[in-house]
Amino acid sequence: MHPGIDDLLTLLRFPSVSTKPEHRDDVRRCAEWLKAKLTSIGLTSELHETPGHPVVVGRNVHQPGRRTVMIYGHYDVQPAEPLEEWKTPAFEPTIRDGRIWCRGSTDNKGQLMAHLRGVEETLATGSDLPVNLIFLFEGEEEIGSPNLKPFLEAHRDELKCDVVAISDTGMVAPGVGTFTYGLRGIACLEALVSGPSIDLHSGIFGGAVANPNTAVAHLIASLHDKNGKVAVEGFYDDVREIEPWEREEWSKLGDTATETLSLTGSPELYGEAGYSELERRWARPTAEINGIGGGYQGAGSKTVIPREAMFKLSLRLVPDQKPEDILAKVEAHLKQHLPPGTRVQIHLGHTGQPYAMDPNSRFGMAARKALATAFDGKVALIREGGSIPIVQAFKDVLGVETILLGLALGDCQAHAPNENFPLENFEAGVRLNKILLHELAADS
Repeated sequence: MHPGIDDLLTLLRFPSVSTKPEHRDDVRRCAEWLKAKLTSIGLTSELHETPGHPVVVGRNVHQPGRRTVMIYGHYDVQPAEPLEEWKTPAFEPTIRDGRIWCRGSTDNKGQLMAHLRGVEETLATGSDLPVNLIFLFEGEEEIGSPNLKPFLEAHRDELKCDVVAISDTGMVAPGVGTFTYGLRGIACLEALVSGPSIDLHSGIFGGAVANPNTAVAHLIASLHDKNGKVAVEGFYDDVREIEPWEREEWSKLGDTATETLSLTGSPELYGEAGYSELERRWARPTAEINGIGGGYQGAGSKTVIPREAMFKLSLRLVPDQKPEDILAKVEAHLKQHLPPGTRVQIHLGHTGQPYAMDPNSRFGMAARKALATAFDGKVALIREGGSIPIVQAFKDVLGVETILLGLALGDCQAHAPNENFPLENFEAGVRLNKILLHELAADS
């Protein structure tokens, strides 16, 4: 087993759930452990306070004339619920079947620690790193990184770099180095639909008073047409079309539709007509209902017209859509389609910009060379459907591109029970780190 695994197991035992106030001390202890780890391998390290959870920064001695590379990762994790679905306790890392099973093992502690271990092994040989390095680890990625952009703005000068590298994305298949050159953005909202001032007897008042549950169902149904296309006016106005070379690259990836059916357990695929399964997931925008609530939820019947109902909506966006513009259009749509006899309150949630870079740029080519060396020539160019809002923040504040080099497999179950990370992917990440820093240095 790789000698860096013990440190990863230690890191995983911190229940660093950023969204839960009761875990605030656990998040801090995790940050403090990372700071101490960076110092122990020969880097200087600092723990920076924010209005939320701390940011940890580590660096080597910077020398003039060398390229400066920032490696970003996040040490916070998603909540582990539902706990009863875990085969082993969520924060007690277990190794079986060649994988580490634990919350945060893939997202993002395993990928983060692969880079840290790669640097540790290089320094342990007595060699200097070939670049000026900045590690930046935050504790709020899972809640939208609300304090990272202000932190970047406040520390712009000392965080100045040439490029950012992140491993917080996926691989298309085991053993295939994967360069993600695009991400979807995100915009979230919650709608609260109210009707009567109290719950009402559905027999006495049914047919005379609007039902908020029915109104929510109507609003949700209005968001898509029968072909799976989002029916919000102007939703697609700024969507960047898929390039022919992208379709050619993605066609090399084989029968991903069958794999998606297997991974999801869905009876069949469904989505916007006229696009392939990969195109829908990577390059087309979506509107997804993430939660619905209203009325009686207990056993048996309780015949009421509820006074209110709600739903949560997330919109995945593609270049060149703007989250604020889309949220305004969706809000107008919901108000326009609100059934009579009800009111709606809309609470806007977090947003993140979509991102795309040129994989043929100098940094893109350096990343592709590193992946080819680390993975025996097997490299895929992809976009991803998920969102990493801080990628655009790095571009806006520091003026630099981000290269996304994922180490997660499709069945790693990030954000779900039984999250896991293959040991071989950790080892590949350590290998990739060493090669990547040399390729980026050579490019300078």
